[in-house]
Amino acid sequence: MFQAVLFDWDGTLADTKAFVVAAFQRVLRKNGWEVDNELIERCMGIGPRNTLKEALCVIDVAFDDDLIHRLEAEKVAVQLATTPSVRLFDGARSLLDALQGKVKTALATMSNRPVIDQLLAEKGIGAYFDLVLTFDDIRRPKPDPEVFLTCAARLQCLPEDCVVVEDSVFGVEAAKAAHMSCIAIPSGSYSREELKATGADRVVTSLTATRELLAFILQE
Repeated sequence: MFQAVLFDWDGTLADTKAFVVAAFQRVLRKNGWEVDNELIERCMGIGPRNTLKEALCVIDVAFDDDLIHRLEAEKVAVQLATTPSVRLFDGARSLLDALQGKVKTALATMSNRPVIDQLLAEKGIGAYFDLVLTFDDIRRPKPDPEVFLTCAARLQCLPEDCVVVEDSVFGVEAAKAAHMSCIAIPSGSYSREELKATGADRVVTSLTATRELLAFILQE
């Protein structure tokens, strides 16, 4: 049985693809730039700054840290105004409820802290987590394992006693680099085949596969 479950947020617990893409596109278009939605979708998981850098590189726009930080702040403002559009995936709340009192739980997301704090409060699920780490709490975003290793240390668990629940190849890569087990769910922008090829230990259809998820996590 694992001692801790570390959840990603975007595309894993919450259906945020349209929410995230719309925020980035609104900021980019405000500045006269245009990128394909798919580029942003495929960058979900690497953090807002790296997503902005990828977008600007593709359209050959020069940037510096000041520009990236300004665009990031604008993106956060857009998201804070539109959080009611986000919904939890079916099965998310029931899975979190089933894990209560059995394992420690953490949220390890590359979204910004103000956005996550507002979403957790709105959706009424903040109390499920023993720890919440965001992009603003770390130095190196996924696929670097820092966020997962930090979670394990703060929860006082060994990495091998943790299991990560993710939807992106970046998250799976980070989990495996941290020497953690990983359950992947193709509910974001990556297919079952891509997630499995990246090293996921188990790929499940959705969070509604509660029995399968609990059997893997609790080793029942």
